[in-house]
Amino acid sequence: MLASEAPTPPQAEPGVIGRQVGRLAVRSLYRELALDPKPGLVTPLDNGSHRDMDAGTFLRSLFALRGYFAQIATAGAANAEFERLRHLGVQAERRMLGATGGVNTHRGAVFTLGLLAAAAGHRLARGLPPTPEAVGATVRAQWGHPILAAAPRAVPATASHGLRACRRYRVGGAREQAAQGFPAVFETGLPALRWALERGADEREALIHALFSLMAEVDDTNVLHRGGQAGLRVVQSQSRSFLAAGSVLAPDWQRHARGLARAWVARWLSPGGSADLLAATCFVHWLDRD
Repeated sequence: MLASEAPTPPQAEPGVIGRQVGRLAVRSLYRELALDPKPGLVTPLDNGSHRDMDAGTFLRSLFALRGYFAQIATAGAANAEFERLRHLGVQAERRMLGATGGVNTHRGAVFTLGLLAAAAGHRLARGLPPTPEAVGATVRAQWGHPILAAAPRAVPATASHGLRACRRYRVGGAREQAAQGFPAVFETGLPALRWALERGADEREALIHALFSLMAEVDDTNVLHRGGQAGLRVVQSQSRSFLAAGSVLAPDWQRHARGLARAWVARWLSPGGSADLLAATCFVHWLDRD
């Protein structure tokens, strides 16, 4: 609990809270999937820089994960320790891989969005408002230390591409983001989304602007895995150029974005880490609105 907050009676039982939060988490992932254009990423219109997945793969994954987000939000409401949350995430990842035939569609979202859902459940069960920044602070306060303590000292044989990229290129990854309360979401993604909405952008345009803002700043481990440091420089510099040219407020923004999509697909670049953070941005933005 933040020092300045006074709790009020919770509005529902933990299970009800979990289901409400879980539905929003799934809707947030669907919002991210439905966006187009997203350079290098899967959309309903194309596969981006992927041969092993399409929008249908992501939809099967979402269906398999529906119960997980409700479960982890309920666990957060019950003040669960990080080990319990981690166990739920491992089970969810297995269900995801079973639904997709072994394709990793949402591993990053299972971790990132799962923790934010748990934090939302924790606050709602105590009658605390689920304001975006407070939800991020709750992740940091409740589970920040055990998140870092659970990090492997050596890269295991079964490590994700993201963890391998973190170690190889010495950049912070999902664990560091989570332990700090997801600063990329609250210092980059969410302010960008709000900025675009305040200037008249519709929801789709605002989310695209937030995605480019994230891609411009995040050391995306998916990009590093596929394209190394040179690939990351391309994604970040070209995203900054898109923003400097007016982003989604420019009349030709879609042409510009689709041109980047062709260039990134040619280099096999896919900013999947930024996509996970965009889904998290969706979640916290609409958490106290939906």
